[in-house]
Amino acid sequence: MDNLPKKPDRRLSVAPMMEWTDRHQRVFMRGLTKQTLLYTEMVVAPAIIFSKDGPGRFLDYNQDIEHPIALQLGGSDPKQLSECCKIASNWNYDEINLNCGCPSDRVSAGRFGACLMAEPDVVADCIKAMQDATDIPITVKHRIGIDDLDSYELLAGFVDRVAQTGCETFIIHARKAWLKGLSPKQNREVPPLRHDIVHMIKKDFPHLEIILNGGIQTVEEAASHLDKVDGVMIGRATYETPYIMANADQLIFGNENKEVITRQEALERFLPYVEEQVANDVYVRHMAKHLFGLFQSQRGAKAWRRYLSEHMFQPGVGAEVISEAAKLIE
Repeated sequence: MDNLPKKPDRRLSVAPMMEWTDRHQRVFMRGLTKQTLLYTEMVVAPAIIFSKDGPGRFLDYNQDIEHPIALQLGGSDPKQLSECCKIASNWNYDEINLNCGCPSDRVSAGRFGACLMAEPDVVADCIKAMQDATDIPITVKHRIGIDDLDSYELLAGFVDRVAQTGCETFIIHARKAWLKGLSPKQNREVPPLRHDIVHMIKKDFPHLEIILNGGIQTVEEAASHLDKVDGVMIGRATYETPYIMANADQLIFGNENKEVITRQEALERFLPYVEEQVANDVYVRHMAKHLFGLFQSQRGAKAWRRYLSEHMFQPGVGAEVISEAAKLIE
């Protein structure tokens, strides 16, 4: 473990999102920003431990391209989470994060995700077990509350209890989660955003690293919060309008020597990877789906999306589908 990466710079990160932040999306993101912290999709602990194909199915990534990168785990069994952290240590992740924020029924039924906010002692036991298993920094991602357990006092109590383990980094989605009555999609939209609550947590816990998540649409908006919190996480906007990340290295990380990449340049950087993956029998649609929003607001964007959606599912197609679609951008 002597060669483990240092604590990542969390001033800006891309949120873990199921079916979106896969290895292809992360490589695409790296064409836009080199320094933003990227996350895997959430992986449940039993999947890593009991996979017939081995843990690499869930843990493999391109170590030459994707750093800094965090692994997000789902679970509530300290022993299982400990074992996962031991296994993941061999993959050289920059961070391992425990999901205490996902509101889906399936997640709650498995006793992980947002429902764990009602059990801060369980979360603390999990975090401690994870810390004991690896030298990789362990963090937690959670909501500001769940159902009727939504007072500031309960949120502060949750943070305080988990922090007693030595956990220093809390990524807080600034919406409560309704575990009964709302779908996961509705839970991302219906409960009101309360960025002020996250700001207050930072004020009351100045010694902790507090990362704000929820409703951030641009890097400029993210930067506007950095005088109140230690970092900002952007979620859906990074796949709906991925080009917003093109100026992240300059605006957030102060990389003045790098020019902002154009949309076409970002696409050109990604195409060799697409060709390589297709040559390894990966369907082009798995990469192309991450490109739909690249030309959002540009002339020809609708034709670009239509061409991709009509051609990327055809048998035997390769990177040329993306190249042909790009010719429709004016």
